[in-house]
Amino acid sequence: MADTVRLMAKPVSAIQQEIRELTNAEKEEALATLIEELDGPPDAGAEAAWLEEIGRRSHEIDSGAVACIPAKEVFARIDKILGE
Repeated sequence: MADTVRLMAKPVSAIQQEIRELTNAEKEEALATLIEELDGPPDAGAEAAWLEEIGRRSHEIDSGAVACIPAKEVFARIDKILGE
């Protein structure tokens, strides 16, 4: 059996402290990397599907087929539903 060297992983608390010492830009980069790793590889057709959906919705708005609801009204409805 081959000799192996096992490295001890840093305690999570030490990693957390190191993260606190990063700049906001560095934290953002680290977070994006972690999310990407946890989320897995992107769906091959996801971006194309979103672009198609954006185009469809944009056409519906431009043609008057749908009416937009102002964000203020949407949030007021949500607050009412949530009882706030």
